[in-house]
Amino acid sequence: MNTVVKSPTKTVLIGPDQPFVIIGERINPTGRKKLEAEMLAGDFSRVLRDAQAQIAAGAHILDVNAGVTSVNPQETEPAIMVQCVELVQSVTDVPLCIDSSVVPALIAGLKAAKGRPIVNSVTGEEERLEAILPVVAEYNVPVIGICNDESGISYDPKVRLAVAKKIVVRAESYGIKREDLLLDPLAMPVGAVNTAGIDLFTIVRMIREELGCNTVCGASNISFGLPNRHLIDSVFIPMAIAAGMTCAITNPLEKSIRHAIYAADVLMGHDESCQRYLTAMREAQASERAGNGATLASADRRAARDARRAARSARQAEG
Repeated sequence: MNTVVKSPTKTVLIGPDQPFVIIGERINPTGRKKLEAEMLAGDFSRVLRDAQAQIAAGAHILDVNAGVTSVNPQETEPAIMVQCVELVQSVTDVPLCIDSSVVPALIAGLKAAKGRPIVNSVTGEEERLEAILPVVAEYNVPVIGICNDESGISYDPKVRLAVAKKIVVRAESYGIKREDLLLDPLAMPVGAVNTAGIDLFTIVRMIREELGCNTVCGASNISFGLPNRHLIDSVFIPMAIAAGMTCAITNPLEKSIRHAIYAADVLMGHDESCQRYLTAMREAQASERAGNGATLASADRRAARDARRAARSARQAEG
C-alpha cells in the first residue's frame, strides 16, 4: 500500500516496499525565535535557504509550518502560510507537507500548494476529526493522523492503536482511503519516558499488521532534552524502519541521520544494488577530500606568511 504525494513534476511513494522517505522539518518557527521574528517581519530569506539546503541534503518532501504567533492565529497564519508555500515552490519542485493546527491556514496552504501535498495533521479528537477530515476529502490529499485524543497521549500502545483505528474508521466514512492515511504513533522523549522507543516500535508493527497503513513520526522528539541528540536520532530511525515505519519528519542536514537511513534502506532491501548508499558515500568522501585540501591549502598559506615575516625580521636585524 503506497501513499502518493506529488508536486507538478515529482511523485514520491511512501510504502513498506519503498525507500524510506525523508520529510524535511526545518521550515518551522517553533523553538526558532530568529526565524519566527523574520517571518513576522515579512523576511522569508531563511525559509528559502532552509528549503534549498534540505533538498540539497536529500529531503524528498518539505514540511511547511507557519505557526509564528499564538495571537489571532486564525487571522494571521493563513497569509503567512501562503507566502511560505509560494516561496518554497519557487525554489524547489519537491512535494510539500502543509503543517498547521489552524484549519484556515491548512486550507490556505492547500489552495496555494501545487500537486498533492500532505496535510499535517488530524488527531483522534472529535473536534479535529470533524474539522480536518472534510477538508482532506475535498482536496483528495493524504493526511497525517496523530494517535492521541481528548484523553491526551496514552503510555499504553494498545490505547494509541485504538485511537489509530478510530481515525481510520472516521476517515473512511468521508471516503478517504487507507493509503492516504499516514498514522503517527507519537515519538515521546525517551529521556522522560523510558519505554518511548520500544512503545513506538510496537505500535508501528501493530498498525502495519492490523490496519495496513503507512506510518510517520516527528523523529527528533525521541531525543528531546538529551545531549548529542543526533546520535539518538540516527539510531532511532533505523530501528523504526526495521519495525515498519515508512517515513519521518526529521533534519536531513544531519549527515549521521541521512547516512543511517541510507544504510537501513540497504539492509531492508529497498536500495537496489546499494546505489543510493554508494552515491551518498562517494559524495561524502569527495566532500571530505575537498575539506582536507582546503585545510592543507590554508596551512600552506600560513606557512608562507610566517616565512615572509621571518625573512623581514632577519633583514631588519641585519640592518
